[in-house]
Amino acid sequence: MCGIFGYIGKKNPLKACLKGLELLEYRGYDSSGIAGIVAGKIESCKEIGKLSCLKEKLTLKALEVAIGHTRWATHGKVTNQNAHPQFDSKQSIALVHNGIIENFDEIRTRLEKNGIVFSSETDTEVITQLISSNYEGNLADAVHRSLPFLKGHFAIALIHKDHPDLIIAAARECPLSIGTDDKCTESIVSSDPNAFLGKAFNITFLRNDEIAKIQKGKIEVFDSNFKLILKKTERLESASKAPTKEGFKHFMLKEIFEQPTTIQKAFLGRIEEQQVRFEELKHELKNVKSVLFIGCGTSAHAGAIGSLFLEDLAHIPAHYEISSEARFRVIPPETLVVAMSQSGETADTLSAIREIRAKGIKVLGICNVKNSTLTREADHCIFLKAGPEMSVCSTKAFTSQITVLYLLAQYLAQNKNLDELKQIPAHVQKVLDQAPLIQKIAQKYCHYSNFFFMGRRYMYPTCMEAALKLKEISYVNANGYPAGEIKHGPIALIDTNFPVIAFCSNKQTEDKILSNLQELKARGAPILALAPEHLTSVTKIADDVIWLPQSSDLLSPFASTIAGQLLAYYIALSRGCDIDQPRNLAKSVTVE
Repeated sequence: MCGIFGYIGKKNPLKACLKGLELLEYRGYDSSGIAGIVAGKIESCKEIGKLSCLKEKLTLKALEVAIGHTRWATHGKVTNQNAHPQFDSKQSIALVHNGIIENFDEIRTRLEKNGIVFSSETDTEVITQLISSNYEGNLADAVHRSLPFLKGHFAIALIHKDHPDLIIAAARECPLSIGTDDKCTESIVSSDPNAFLGKAFNITFLRNDEIAKIQKGKIEVFDSNFKLILKKTERLESASKAPTKEGFKHFMLKEIFEQPTTIQKAFLGRIEEQQVRFEELKHELKNVKSVLFIGCGTSAHAGAIGSLFLEDLAHIPAHYEISSEARFRVIPPETLVVAMSQSGETADTLSAIREIRAKGIKVLGICNVKNSTLTREADHCIFLKAGPEMSVCSTKAFTSQITVLYLLAQYLAQNKNLDELKQIPAHVQKVLDQAPLIQKIAQKYCHYSNFFFMGRRYMYPTCMEAALKLKEISYVNANGYPAGEIKHGPIALIDTNFPVIAFCSNKQTEDKILSNLQELKARGAPILALAPEHLTSVTKIADDVIWLPQSSDLLSPFASTIAGQLLAYYIALSRGCDIDQPRNLAKSVTVE
């Protein structure tokens, strides 16, 4: 989850490192720090809070080489002492780290018995002190001798005061990429390929305890036996610039408004003569008798909708499972596992697919980021084509996911009914055009601290996703629940201070959800309904209504999702919350 960046080359390393950290800050913003070498000494600056706080306190001058870090706290509180980079007790090594060392306490105890004094609560300092204790002049060798003692997954980059022309990097089941330019004038190490946007670089991806010696325009990679190996590089040429807000107040709002385009990108080129074709599938998916969708958070909610698509369109039994629980399930043979992750680096999902593939079960990945770990480890991978999503709160990736899942269901069904999907971008635009009205409604509801979201069939996972958006960015208690279950417990929570957000766009269950709303109205709950235009009877029950374009039940999640995203955004805006970087969260969850 943390962001790692390092630079060595012809440019100013300090400025290059700060620019790189700006692109990685969404991976963690509890604290940040930079370290470099000046005249044979390690110089550093660390500060809690966002990168802007570090910039205000930055006193470093010209550095010969630099490494930087944005932190999402795991081991140790959010303090300057626990911020990265971390150092050894001799102040000879500075190290940045993403991941978790599971046996850090055992190693720390052993090192303390040898007289080493620790200054932080982090597992990262354990790595630094361990490498320092193994250092005998060859920094890469010290790393090689240290890695076997570490249990867990990690990506690290480090520098040593006696080697101002060198960065050492290593990785185990955590993303780490290294780029060099064609003229061999600079090298960059980063935990996210986003840092290479707008540059023509040759990229090397580290994995499986590989160690890299990084110099200006030069990389040497060693395997786990410390033998020099030739690594295939991947060309990353992009005229793309780093994403900007383009006049919107927040990245989240910009990304919400991009969805008519991103949904269209997800299906354009994949529908030919009323048939679905995926350019990424080299072989047809045959003998699929059941489908298991796995993902975390928003991706799990997309999987829940995908399971309904598969059963309704292809008549294939399907269900979804949270990735962190999927590894414990019995998966029948001839099951297709569909693993979803916007970043392609979600640790729980990657751990699950490794265990699943070890059992001989095929995995289809659905991902938004090329060259990510998921794209390399899945048997096949379908890309969302949504473009970089910078807000921690996922919006456009979700609607692109359900677009691809709808296409996948049609693909497996060998169906030809695809015309309605082409109308969805226009439906989404109609909801976006109501943004001023939704903002006005949000101002009415923003003072509540508890919300109850409910829906049936396709609206159940849709309301779950909407509740998650509100929780993430408004810090209010928002529970998504199947409407038919409210009388089996949750109705005890309902009173005049507990508003209900009702998702009513599933035609198959309209009468039942109206009955559920009557039960809640009788208990005094304020009710906001998100309803299709024909359902005028809802006005007799709800206090407020957001009207949505009419579509089939299968495609009803799109318009409802956009309305839920806008509602969450405007409630958070009214409450003065940090929308793009909500507390305690990070965009790419690379720890379990």
